[in-house]
Amino acid sequence: MFLFHFRSLLCMETAMGRIPDNVPNDFSKIRIENSHLTELPRGSFSKVSALVSLWLNFNDITLMNIKSLEGLTNLTELRLQGNKLRSVPWTAFQDTPNLKILDLKHNRLDVLPESALRQLPGLTYLDLSFNQLTVISRDVFLNWPLLNTQERKGGTEPSSGETNVVLALHDNPWLCDCRLKGFVEFIKSVSPPLILMNSYLMCTGPSSRAGKFFHEVGLKTCMKPEASASESNMTVSLGDKVTLRCLVKARPDPAIHWSYSLKIIRGFTVSETRVDDETIRSQLVIPSLHLADRGAYTCFANNFIGNSSVSVLVNIKSFNASSSSVSAAMSLPPFPLASADENVYIDIRISKQTVYGITLEWYAATDNPAETWFTIHLGKYHSEKKELTYIGPGINTYSVNDLLPVTKYEVCVTLKNQMPRAGQCIVFVTGSDISQLEQREKLIHIIVIVCAMVLAVPVGMYACTTDTRCTFSYLDRCTEQCKRRRRQEKTLRTNGERQGTFDSLQAASDEGLCGDSEEVMKKRSKSSDEKNNHRGKAQDLPETTTGAKLY
Repeated sequence: MFLFHFRSLLCMETAMGRIPDNVPNDFSKIRIENSHLTELPRGSFSKVSALVSLWLNFNDITLMNIKSLEGLTNLTELRLQGNKLRSVPWTAFQDTPNLKILDLKHNRLDVLPESALRQLPGLTYLDLSFNQLTVISRDVFLNWPLLNTQERKGGTEPSSGETNVVLALHDNPWLCDCRLKGFVEFIKSVSPPLILMNSYLMCTGPSSRAGKFFHEVGLKTCMKPEASASESNMTVSLGDKVTLRCLVKARPDPAIHWSYSLKIIRGFTVSETRVDDETIRSQLVIPSLHLADRGAYTCFANNFIGNSSVSVLVNIKSFNASSSSVSAAMSLPPFPLASADENVYIDIRISKQTVYGITLEWYAATDNPAETWFTIHLGKYHSEKKELTYIGPGINTYSVNDLLPVTKYEVCVTLKNQMPRAGQCIVFVTGSDISQLEQREKLIHIIVIVCAMVLAVPVGMYACTTDTRCTFSYLDRCTEQCKRRRRQEKTLRTNGERQGTFDSLQAASDEGLCGDSEEVMKKRSKSSDEKNNHRGKAQDLPETTTGAKLY
């Protein structure tokens, strides 16, 4: 239904999906409700310069452009009740200097910036009830221009020419921890000219304060975590169940996790129990102690104030064995040894990549997966020494995030204590473009390039991880580069020189990663010609594939 009455527009329960373009510029009131508006684009009502009152209640608005209120210098009332706004571009109100009433109740706002009300110098009514606000700063309201002006003039009653400032904040899921301390104190001290529409604000969390009113709680200042352990050194027997405990005191609640100092990863059970309002007990349970489980375990705790940690050392009893036998046992690998003839196919791939790291996944067909250990061998490609990480049963993924950019690495996955075998390693090059790789954190399947390089380059698998995508769509460019390179090499060979091995490759180079693509192109062309002329004799060159191919 559309109703034009004097200088007003009423649109109720329509199928309207966007703001109409032909609204007369002399309308002073527009009311579009129970329709299907989803956004307020730039200059939504910029042609309606006489607009004073704008009601857009009970639509599906999720987005406000920062210039959506452009041209509305005469607007005094804006109502957006019952929409789906999760945030509001508060600087948009720079275009509405005369706004006095702002109704945002029954939306999904969960953040209120400290500077939110600075652009609303004449605002006298603000309704933020029935949203998703959990924690806000008292400074939001200390920055309210009209409220500050009246407070600076002093007095508890508004003088002539001044009005009360009405604020509605009830029915939000307030989280009553230390972060809300300033706001709770502000609410307790509210007095005219500020009036709360409902002064009984209630806590939703944490559980110890849920259901309590603000005036019933006393909140303390935030503090960084303090971690402690009742036992810092434990000596236990092989096969025993071991429970490590860490006590953390913090405001607000911290995030707690455990790490093992040795390069061993296993799936242990971690649980948390609340001791009181500001203390949490974290427990790590080792169901059956193995030789691999000895060492130092560290409990880390952090919140937005700071962090803390405490370590627990786990030792293994000798069972009256001689010191030499115990020492020998301690020097063995931390899992059952694999026999020399034990050979398991391991399918590995890189599933995720950033500039500084990768996530590795693998699959192995073993007779007893619940007891199968693996070893990760990771290091620079040209280095004989690799860092070893032991992976416990039931785990088939591993992430590393501290690699050097523009560097060639080799990573292998082996069974138990075995040395890497054919098909168990991947050579990859880390990226160099932080803005693209890290922002996207792109998931990649390894692009396998069979590099038949003539300069003593080993045939292997190389992963293209930079802006250069070495797929066959780039072969034409690679061909031209290789032609130039061959001409240079021909000149160098006359002087007995040799350059351009893969070890000198830069990660952003199209040339190295594409390898000898010209030769591949020639072979494909030749194969195609032979196939046309001698259909029974020629064979196609094997296709380069995508996925986890190994050398």
